[in-house]
Amino acid sequence: MYGNTPDKGNLRETFFIQNITGNYQLSIPNKCDILVNDTYLFEIGGKSKTKEQIRRIENAYIVKDDIEIGVLNTIPLWIFGFLY
Repeated sequence: MYGNTPDKGNLRETFFIQNITGNYQLSIPNKCDILVNDTYLFEIGGKSKTKEQIRRIENAYIVKDDIEIGVLNTIPLWIFGFLY
């Protein structure tokens, strides 16, 4: 494994799932990365992730890595670490 760099997208999604999996029901939807409790859609990405994938979808959120604060339906990834 020396010299190999893990996929950042996979690390982000794993971190998110790891921190919410004990308290919520998770599934994989068609339109976003993760569906929580059959109600909330989460699209997980880096700082430059846009809201295009969640446009016109109710209860949908962008979870971004590499940001400190969120606005409206954009949430920093690190905040989900408090759910662990």
